[in-house]
Amino acid sequence: MHVAESIGLEKFDILSQRGIGSINDAVKIIAQNRGITIDIRNTRISKEETQCNDYLARGQTIGCFYIESPAMRGLLRRLKCADYRTLVAASSIIRPGVAQSGMMKEYIFRHNYPDQFEYMHEVFREHLGDTYGIMVYQEDVIKIAMHFGGLSAADGDVLRRAMSGKGRSLEALQQVRHNFFASCAAKGHSSKLSEEVYRQIESFAGYSFCKAHSASYAVESYQSLYLKVYYPIEFMVAVINNQGGFYRTEVYVHEARMSGAIIQNPCVNHSDISTTVYGSNVYLGFMHLQGLESKLADQIVAQRLQQGAYISLEDLLLRVPMGIESIQTLIFIGALRFTGKSKSELLVQARLLLLAFKPQARQPVLLHEPAREYKLPKLERSFFEDAFDEIELLGFPTSCSPFDLLQTRYRGTVMVNELTQHHKKQVKMLAYLISRKHVPTKRGTMYFGTWVDVQGSYFDTAHFPDSLTEYPFKGGGCYLLLGTVEVDYHFPTITIHKMAKMAFIPDPRYAYDHKRQFDTQRRIQEDVSMTNRKPYPQAHEINLPRHKIK
Repeated sequence: MHVAESIGLEKFDILSQRGIGSINDAVKIIAQNRGITIDIRNTRISKEETQCNDYLARGQTIGCFYIESPAMRGLLRRLKCADYRTLVAASSIIRPGVAQSGMMKEYIFRHNYPDQFEYMHEVFREHLGDTYGIMVYQEDVIKIAMHFGGLSAADGDVLRRAMSGKGRSLEALQQVRHNFFASCAAKGHSSKLSEEVYRQIESFAGYSFCKAHSASYAVESYQSLYLKVYYPIEFMVAVINNQGGFYRTEVYVHEARMSGAIIQNPCVNHSDISTTVYGSNVYLGFMHLQGLESKLADQIVAQRLQQGAYISLEDLLLRVPMGIESIQTLIFIGALRFTGKSKSELLVQARLLLLAFKPQARQPVLLHEPAREYKLPKLERSFFEDAFDEIELLGFPTSCSPFDLLQTRYRGTVMVNELTQHHKKQVKMLAYLISRKHVPTKRGTMYFGTWVDVQGSYFDTAHFPDSLTEYPFKGGGCYLLLGTVEVDYHFPTITIHKMAKMAFIPDPRYAYDHKRQFDTQRRIQEDVSMTNRKPYPQAHEINLPRHKIK
């Protein structure tokens, strides 16, 4: 990098980016499914949409580039972010270093209470008025260094680069620091004011985005948000096919269902390798089916495209050679439901067919004699067997909700849409775990959790070390939570005091094997993200002045 720069060459970082793939694929899927052509690169169609801004302010942004994480959705709600300019700022202040410096918390306060602070100096009002006198972008360091400190633009950039760890000379930084204070004194600034401004620069300079970076991120966020608002099913299918973003596939499938999609398990006559959509029907792709070889999935799709839909189990086995394990996987997930036969019947038929089939019988013949059909006794099957099959093969149930598999019928005393009415009150909730984020603290490990209630709405929790010692996380699934609601700038979170993982019903497929009746529950997934960042400072620790300094 430094060599290229010193000899006058330009350096470009070219990175792949799933969000762009999701946007491009969504536009193609919309054209195919609805016959609608969208010029998604016309940024006015997204940034000026009232409904998009309403979704943004409420943090309904799952699947959208850069703005779907729990922390970002919480920030959007705290800011009631409803316009492009605020989103550009949010894209920078969510950066860990900026948040760690305290700038994020102070920005939230000033955004919500613009009449409860004063600018430290008129230079801050003039050059940082759009961001309430707070440095949000890398350019802000240079602005303040130049217009407050009287430094040259070159010295300002040395200051920014050195503090970001990109400077090559500590001596240069020391010289710029000396120049800054000397120039401030010459301008008549008090030492107290100059020291506070330099402290803010020092705490902030190395961690932010440049404004162009934040602005371009916000454009892509708005493009994906526009598609989510007006074409949610097609957009979620595109996100699923690009292998998601912050969350696992199950969460995006849940989002599609909440948007009106009818989720269909893989089907040999409708599914492709990736997930497909026909009207409101979303057929999960074979790529999500654990235990099915990709080569075999390719053959199933290719044969269907070449010779038409499969008409029976026998037809499938004649056209696509496969062993008993592969056909069992397809039967258990319901990929042959078009036959109208139960899974139990299909399993028996598959074994009989594979016993009778010889290699030469799989070759095309002029007249094919159908296999003999046997009349089987009616084989009873529990409704919940399908759900446990799905957990085993997809990682999550699709034929019912995880809540339907619980032994308890209790669903909690409060739903997510009521939380803001319970500030400082204790609530009991039953919820399904989506993700948790590990954060180290002085007192030990804490977690932030994201959940959905039985109505499918998301909420967030905080789990402090004392609580976790006695009431730890025990993997994916449903939990009973007891905690106190805290509403922070319009955004509710629950500080958890106690929690307990709730048991599923025994797996009916293992009614005669008690040792395995709860094995499948352990396959329920969760997203766990780790970080070594320090906890964000509290308001009293930030100590950013809200009044003029003389």
